[in-house]
Amino acid sequence: MNEIDREDFRNLLNEIGRTRMPFGKYGPKEHPPRGYPIYDLPVEYLTYFKERGFPKGRLGELLEWVWEMKANGMDPIFHPLRQAAGGRTRFKPKRTKEWDFEE
Repeated sequence: MNEIDREDFRNLLNEIGRTRMPFGKYGPKEHPPRGYPIYDLPVEYLTYFKERGFPKGRLGELLEWVWEMKANGMDPIFHPLRQAAGGRTRFKPKRTKEWDFEE
């Protein structure tokens, strides 16, 4: 990764905040309608790409930036993005409790 100035970094974070995973385990098929936000992807999943190669194009560049930030302990930098989106994205849907008192 190279050096980046403050304005470019702000633009990068905005782009990361808008980007969703378009394929795979965290894509729209498993997390409809748009997929999982890349800033909430687990570091283990990003490390898989780091070891085998990030996707081509801008998505790969953004995933590499997210991996770099998370691997260096900078995950809190994504808190404003999470707050704006209503909190951390859940991997599993929230379970509803069902009570059956009729017997």
